[in-house]
Amino acid sequence: MPVKFRNDFTMWRFPANNLRARPVRSALSAVAIALQVVLILLMVGLTTGVVAEWAKRVEGVGADIMVQPPNASIFFAFSGAVLRESIGGAIARLDGVDVVSPVLIVTDTRNFGVVYGIDYESFNALSKGFLFRKGRPFAGPDEALADDLVAAARKLKIGDEVTLLGHEFTVSGIVEHGKGARFFIPLRTAQEIASADKRVSIFYVRSKGDTERARAEVVRLLPNYRIRSMAEYLTLMNSSNLPELRPFIRSMVGLGVAIGFLVVLLTMHTTVLERTREMGILKALGFSRLDIIRLVVCETLLMVVLGVVVGLACTYGASAVLRRTAPTLTILIPFAWVVRAIFLAAVGAVAGALYPAFRAAQCDPVDSLAYE
Repeated sequence: MPVKFRNDFTMWRFPANNLRARPVRSALSAVAIALQVVLILLMVGLTTGVVAEWAKRVEGVGADIMVQPPNASIFFAFSGAVLRESIGGAIARLDGVDVVSPVLIVTDTRNFGVVYGIDYESFNALSKGFLFRKGRPFAGPDEALADDLVAAARKLKIGDEVTLLGHEFTVSGIVEHGKGARFFIPLRTAQEIASADKRVSIFYVRSKGDTERARAEVVRLLPNYRIRSMAEYLTLMNSSNLPELRPFIRSMVGLGVAIGFLVVLLTMHTTVLERTREMGILKALGFSRLDIIRLVVCETLLMVVLGVVVGLACTYGASAVLRRTAPTLTILIPFAWVVRAIFLAAVGAVAGALYPAFRAAQCDPVDSLAYE
C-alpha cells in the first residue's frame, strides 16, 4: 500500500528542510518579500504622517474657520496670494467673529518648506499664543521665528542667520512646533518678497463660541469664497480621503506586490525544476497532487513569514533612524496598513507559487524518476 504523509508536522518539516538546503536563494526570496513590506509601509507611513502632521499644525493655529479663495487647495503650499487684505476688516466686523488673522503662505523652493507671513498680534491672539523656547517675537522686518523641530534639525540658535525665500533673516525666537509653519516672518516682508502688496493667501478666523453661526455669517459676506470650519478641514486631511494621493499609494502597493509575485514565481519555478526527481519519489510514495501543491505553498508561506519579520524590523528601524536624523519628518504607520501589507505579501507570494505548484503536481512519477 502507498504510504501517505499527510500530518501537519510532515507537511511543514519538508518545506523547512528545503529552505535550509538552499539558504542563499531562500534568503533572497525573503528579502524580496521584505522589500515589498518596507515599500508599502514606508510610503504609506510617510504620506499618512505628513498629512496628519500638517493637519495637526493647522489645528494648532487656534482658528475655528479658514477663509480661502474659490477653488483653493487644501494643501496651502499651492495657495496663491489672491485675497485682498482689506477683506479681513469686513470679516472682523461680523457679530460672531472674535479674531481675524491674515496670513501670506509662501513656499520656500530652496528648502521645500512653507513659510508663514503673519501679523504677529492677530496671529498670536488666535490661540494661547506662541510658546517661546528661547528668544522673543520678531521686532524688525528681517527677523524670523523658527519652531523647535526645524531649529534642532538645522542647529539654529538665537541670532543665527537663515536664508528663507532668497532673503537673509535673523532668528529672533524659537517657538514650540505646531502653529502651522516651521518659519514665521512679518507679513509686510513676506508681501514684499512675494510681490503681493496688500494681498494674502488665507484668513484664519476665531469665532466668539458659535463656530457654525460665525461660518454662516462669513459665507453670506463672501458667498463665492472657500469657507471651511476647522472640523471640516481636519476630516479632509486624511491620506485615504485625498484623491491626489490615492494613485500614488496604489502605485506603490501594486509595485510591491509585483516584486513579491515575480521573485516568488521565479524562485519556486526554479526550485520545482531542480526537484523533479524528489517530486517523483514523493508521488511514488503516495503523495497526491494536492499534497504536492500544499508542500510548495507551505514552503512559500514560510518564506513569507521570514520576509514579513525582516520587513517589519527594517520598517520600524528605518522609522526610528529617520525620527532622529530628520526631526521635521513624520512617519505614521497605521496598524491597519501593517495588516494589509502582511496580507498583500502573502497573496502576492502565494499567487507567484501557484503555477510552479500545479506544474509540480502534474509531473509523472516514472518520468520524474528518470529526470536528470
